[in-house]
Parts: sequence; C-alpha cells; structure tokens
Amino acid sequence: MSVQQDLRSGAVAPPCVLVFSGSDPSGGAGMQADITAIAALGAHPLSVVTVLTAQDNERVFGVYPVAAELVRQQAQALVDRIAISAVKLGIVGNRANAEAIAAIIRQLRVRQPDLPVVFDPVLANGHGDSLASEDPIAAVAPLFELATVITPNRLEADRLCSSASDPEQQARLLLERGCHNVLLKGGHGPELDQVLNRWISRSQSRSWSWPRLPGEFHGSGCTLAAALSALLAQGLEMETAIAAAQSYCQQTLAASYSIAAGQRIPNRTLPFLNT
Repeated sequence: MSVQQDLRSGAVAPPCVLVFSGSDPSGGAGMQADITAIAALGAHPLSVVTVLTAQDNERVFGVYPVAAELVRQQAQALVDRIAISAVKLGIVGNRANAEAIAAIIRQLRVRQPDLPVVFDPVLANGHGDSLASEDPIAAVAPLFELATVITPNRLEADRLCSSASDPEQQARLLLERGCHNVLLKGGHGPELDQVLNRWISRSQSRSWSWPRLPGEFHGSGCTLAAALSALLAQGLEMETAIAAAQSYCQQTLAASYSIAAGQRIPNRTLPFLNT
C-alpha cells in the first residue's frame, strides 16, 4: 500500500524509531524489549541488530557482534527509504560497530540536525556479564558526542566516569563528552525504599523518586530508554518525555512476570496511561 493510499484510508503512520541493539533470546532485554516498548507507546521500531547473544533471564553465555558492514547495510536500507523520528542505541558489541552507527547518525543529522538520539550505554547485564567482545567503554566512545540523552545506571556511570563517584560530577563529565542530557538511573543506588532518578542538562535538572519494587528485573533499563525514544519521536519535550517514560517503566515492572527462576520480565504490553 502506498503512503497516499494509507492516508486516504484514514490511517496515520506512527513515527519511526531506528533501533541499534543486540538480540536477547529470552525476550527480556535488548532488541526484543526495545521493539515491544516502542510499539506499546505508539511509535514504530526499525530494528538493526548489532550483536547476537546466548543468554537467559539471568546470565549471558556468549556475545557475537554482527559485522560492522552488515550493521551499516541494515541501517542504510532503512534510512534511504523511511523517515526517522528518533534513534535508540543499546549494546553495540565493538568499536567498529559504534563507528558504523555514528556514521549513520551523522548522515541523518545532515537533514535533521535536531534528531533525538537516546543512548543506553549497556556495558554488562545485572550479574556483570560483559555484553561486548572488547573493552566496552572504549567501544562506545564514538557515540557520546551524538547523544541527545544518555541513560546510564549507577554501575555504568561508575565505570564510564571512574574519576568521579558523585552523581552530579558524573553527569558533568558525561556532558563534557558531548551528551546534551544525562538521565542517571537509581536502580542500583543506595536508597532502600526508593529509586532516585536524576536528569541533568547544561541548563536544567530534576529528580524523580519511585517506590523500590521487590525482586530483580531483566531489561528494565532497555525498557526505559526505548520508551523515552518513542516519546521523543512523537515530539514531547525532554523533561515531559523523561517523566512519562519513567511512569511507563514503573508500570511494566509492577506488572512483571516470571518465565523462570531469577529476574522477572517487565510487562511492556500493558496499556500506557496518557500523560
């Protein structure tokens, strides 16, 4: 069906989010989480696989980056034909893939200087199993300056900013590397009864506190970043989008389910409450 036929039928095409992330066979994290969350929030995911993994809902047993040229080919086929409203970055696997992704983003930004890019700097799973075939911090280095917003958890922020332990100092270091906004997630923070998330930009800051839910979750960070990309693709302002993405993520965790012993799976298909 052509775009004109689609318009005549009354259907409105959703904004498209170009997603670079790894495949998780358990369906809890990675590309599978991104696709579900983005679609649940009214955008259309365009999936470029960067890494194949062998993992379950607890551990990672193997990480196999896709060849950088294949990453480029997947993305190029999409951007040559489809309008991109936002980009979501998850695990990249290695430096070559990060450089291929950076080239695609720069290409898009020639015609869309304000294209939102959500960068979730996933370095390892919840147990510390690496999700890259080489030094994960060096691998993601080309992407910092392209990020509209970066969304590290406390463990990732500690590794990315080894010279600073204070969250505000960490945010400033990430801003100095070129990121425009930093959302520091507090799931691994010291607070016992709450999760404290901090948003810091060059001119604004805000914190949100959420009740800490019992148990552990597989793919919560992917869910939040994917949700944020879908909302930014629809034109929401950064602060509004961050608040709404957190609300959605909290709902998915509260309604999570178990597929096996260990980490629970966020229920990303629940209807999202309009903000």
